[in-house]
Amino acid sequence: MAIKIKSDAIWLDGKLTPFEDSKVHVLTHTLHYGVAVFEGIRAYRSAEGRPAVFRLKEHIRRLFDSAHIYMMEMPFTPEQLEQACIDTLRANKLAEGYIRPLAFYGAGSLGVGAVNPVQVAVAVWPWGAYLSEEGLKRGIRAKISSYARMHVNVQMVRSKCSGQYVNSFLANREAALGGFEEAILLDTDGYPSEGSGENLFIVKNGVLQTPPLSSAILEGITRDSVLRIARDLGIPIKEEKFTRDSLYLADEAFMTGTAAEVTPVREVDHRTIGKGEAGPMTKKLQAAYFAAVKGAEPRYLEWLSPYQV
Repeated sequence: MAIKIKSDAIWLDGKLTPFEDSKVHVLTHTLHYGVAVFEGIRAYRSAEGRPAVFRLKEHIRRLFDSAHIYMMEMPFTPEQLEQACIDTLRANKLAEGYIRPLAFYGAGSLGVGAVNPVQVAVAVWPWGAYLSEEGLKRGIRAKISSYARMHVNVQMVRSKCSGQYVNSFLANREAALGGFEEAILLDTDGYPSEGSGENLFIVKNGVLQTPPLSSAILEGITRDSVLRIARDLGIPIKEEKFTRDSLYLADEAFMTGTAAEVTPVREVDHRTIGKGEAGPMTKKLQAAYFAAVKGAEPRYLEWLSPYQV
C-alpha cells in the first residue's frame, strides 16, 4: 500500500532538519546507480499507552551488515543511529509509526565505481497495514511473478540494498496490474522464495515451513520473530524449500515483514489456499506477534526499545 508521506522533521547527517529542507543534489551517486542500504522499522504503542520500537538494535545491526557487504563506510555508530530513530520519532510526536533509516552515497563524482561521502537519513511517518487492514484479517490474493528472485551471485541477497528493489518493483507492479495484492517470486531454481517485500511461510499438516536462509531470501527480522514465537508455542518447523504446487496445496500460507507484519495469503494464482481465509495457525501466530510488538508478552520484552514522546 503506497501512501503520501509528510512529517515535521527528518534526521539528516546528524541533525534534525525540517521536512521541506531535507534534500539531496540531483547528481547524488545513489540516485544514478542505486547503491544505498536501508531498513524498515516499526514503533508501537503498548496497551498501557507507552511507545516502543520493535527490535531496533537488530534492525540497525542489519543496516550496518548491509553497508559492510557493499564496503560502505558508515559515518555514525550503531548507537548514534538507534538514538537518531528515537529522536526523529520524538521530533514528530509519533507514538506509533514506521521508521526508515537510509545510508547512501552523496554527490561529488559520477561513474559506477565512484565512492562519494556517505550520507545518512532517518525518516518517520504513520503507516497502517501495508497490505491493508482487510488483508490482515481476510488474507490477500497473490500471483507467482514472471520475474525471478535474484541469484545469490547476481546480487547480495543478505543486504537490504535499494537497487535490488527494482526486482521487487517489477514483480509488484505486474501483480497489481493483474488484480492481485502481492507477488511471490521464485528463485532461479524455480522454488518459491519470497514476496516483493516479505518472507513467505506455508502450513501443511500442522508443520510450519519457510525457505531456508541458504535460499535467495532476505534474512527477515519479522521472519526470525515468528520462528522464535512458533518454537515457543511448540509448533513444528521446517526451514526447507518447497515447490510451487506445494504452495497451492498448503493448508495455510502467510507473509511476514516489518511493513506487512503477519498477513495471511488466501489465494495464489487463482487457487484457493486452504479454506480461502486466515487459517488457525496463522491467526495464532499473528495474535502472538502483535502481543509481542505491543509489550503484552513478557518473554519478548527484550525486543522492545521504549521511549517517550
